[in-house]
Amino acid sequence: MKRSTKSAPAADPARKQAVIYARVSSKEQEKEGFSIPAQLKLLKEYAAANDFAVAQEYVDVETAKQTGRVAFGEMVAYLKAHPSVRVVLVEKTDRLYRNLKDWVTVDELDVEMHFPKEGVVLSRESRSSEKFMHGIKVLMAKNYIDNLSEEARKGMQEKAEQGIWPTKTPLGYRNVTGPDGKKIIAVEPTLAPIVAKLFDWYARGDISLKEAARKAHAAGLTYPKSGAKVPVSTVHTILRNRLYTGWFEWNGKLIQGKHEALVPVELWERVQGVLDGRFASKAKRGKHDFAFSGLIACHACGCAVVGEIKKQRYVYYHCTGYADKCQGNPASCRRKYVREEALEAQFTEMLGRLRFDDEVLEWVHDALHASHADERREHEEAIKRHQAEYNRLNDRIHAMYVDKLDGVVDRVFYDRMSNQWREEQARCQREIERHQNADKSYLDEGVTLLDLARNAQRLFASQQPREKRRLLNFVLSNCTWEYGEVVATFRQPFDLLAETATVAARIEAAETPKSSKREIWLGNLDSNQD
Repeated sequence: MKRSTKSAPAADPARKQAVIYARVSSKEQEKEGFSIPAQLKLLKEYAAANDFAVAQEYVDVETAKQTGRVAFGEMVAYLKAHPSVRVVLVEKTDRLYRNLKDWVTVDELDVEMHFPKEGVVLSRESRSSEKFMHGIKVLMAKNYIDNLSEEARKGMQEKAEQGIWPTKTPLGYRNVTGPDGKKIIAVEPTLAPIVAKLFDWYARGDISLKEAARKAHAAGLTYPKSGAKVPVSTVHTILRNRLYTGWFEWNGKLIQGKHEALVPVELWERVQGVLDGRFASKAKRGKHDFAFSGLIACHACGCAVVGEIKKQRYVYYHCTGYADKCQGNPASCRRKYVREEALEAQFTEMLGRLRFDDEVLEWVHDALHASHADERREHEEAIKRHQAEYNRLNDRIHAMYVDKLDGVVDRVFYDRMSNQWREEQARCQREIERHQNADKSYLDEGVTLLDLARNAQRLFASQQPREKRRLLNFVLSNCTWEYGEVVATFRQPFDLLAETATVAARIEAAETPKSSKREIWLGNLDSNQD
């Protein structure tokens, strides 16, 4: 990760002050100079054109799958400490935040956000339709990140199916480059014999895990980089790992690996028998999967509302009323019960507020398509970059092959370099496919998201309890139980969607000249909001 924070010259107090934030999503983009300089140039020109004094500049170079970007955090802290600076300049939506937590963090700052590439300015005073479209873009950006992760998982799945362990190796193995240029795992000569002995010692069944760990420590089982002793929990993990037999499990499928086994399958199975016998416990009674347990909190005391079965057929929910959490009378909370059917009816009514028709979906689709043009261009540029690199490596391999035929280079050197370049070519090809797939899914998933919202009520009625919970968690937040009634808020941007749908339905039902759906959704909501 790389980040930078740069203070601008002393700002003119008469001018509106702003901070600049720029981000690239990979170190590769940073090395190529693909994004950061262009972002900063655009944002500085925008600031000058709009008479903003730039107080600070922040730059992050890392993926945004997780929150915690250093420069982003510093910017948030700066804005909290400097209430006079209320403007943030960012190239476009997905540069500022790529997950929902970052969105909430920025929203709480009450700042004016400018996205020059999208031509959007957002503040508390912005129209609801603008906030709604912005929220959809944020959710699309999150789905885009999830899609990239999915593409990475697909690559790992393909590697596993070829018999190659696709991720970090356990103790006793190391990652190396094979003859065909692919990353594989091989035996680590120092630790592998100790791991093999560990299985022998424990298979006898006369020592505990702690004793096995002590014997392994005495034999030299430590972490290669730090030299620290391997803890008992790691010893347990080693003994459970089927990879040492030459086989491994990946996504529930048993696969025969191409790597060298450290222990026979029979020995590993014998160790599993010892472990299972030592840690065996009585089977737990199966629990009923209550649809709303863990989803709702008691308004009176904040404790969880849980389900239980009465008369072996009826499901009732009540507050747990734990005394150490309850501020009032726990017994009083527990005496209030509500049937599951009543809660389900209330949730069904809430999800019904998200409904809208095909005409509305069509204009939102058009708006999303227009906003996606810049994203598509970046994907196309990335594909061109990787294709050019692939072709350059191909030319190198061909040129070196001619040199080998002419005796300019020997076979060993040719094999080593050509394998290395082919590995880089494979990486380029993976990147090309990743960008092609992400480009296609970005817009599709945005529309799918809207389709999910308008069909949420119908989906909810037909789903199993676990799926009902997932759907409600995705759409609603802060669910509380108040005197037998559920109170909840819609997550952004579903809150604006529900509000707009309600206003549109009221206007359409009124005895006034009817407006088009587009006018209702884009205009009337804004004229009716406080």
